[in-house]
Amino acid sequence: MARVFLGVDAIYGAGSDAGGVFCSNARFGDDHRPPPPSLSLVCLGKVNSTLHCWRMAPMIEKISAITFRVLNMKASVQFYRNVLGMELLYGGERACFSSLRAKDSESAILNLEQGDSVSQWGRLILHVTDVDAFWTHLREKGFDPGMPRDASWGERYFHMLDPDGHELSFARPLQ
Repeated sequence: MARVFLGVDAIYGAGSDAGGVFCSNARFGDDHRPPPPSLSLVCLGKVNSTLHCWRMAPMIEKISAITFRVLNMKASVQFYRNVLGMELLYGGERACFSSLRAKDSESAILNLEQGDSVSQWGRLILHVTDVDAFWTHLREKGFDPGMPRDASWGERYFHMLDPDGHELSFARPLQ
């Protein structure tokens, strides 16, 4: 069954920006078929016994997790937990699958899955409190990250590979 939202607050989600399709009497389209189960409707209320609704386009709310394939779970868990300071949520050094997250409970989860590693597929960007201090921290731990620099898009950042060759970017918006 379609979700229907009633009330003044629903007005702000309706209209042409929402890809709206007008429907009357809680029906969808010109032939008055019921809306599909996955469709969300914003209804503004009845006018002359007709319920006025707009279809809301489905959208992604947030990125929940990203998964890296890793050859050595122990080395990867130690790197993300001990070096980068991420919190281990599930699994561990002897597991086939582990989940970690930055200290911010709203951040996406990083999953590590034991298997053949795939590198050079893209980049994971991690925001840090201080780019230069984090660069120094990694150098002191024996890593060789790229030099920090200011980007034209308004971030200070540097890149480094994780133990399986996944490219990581450590960044912070410029003030």
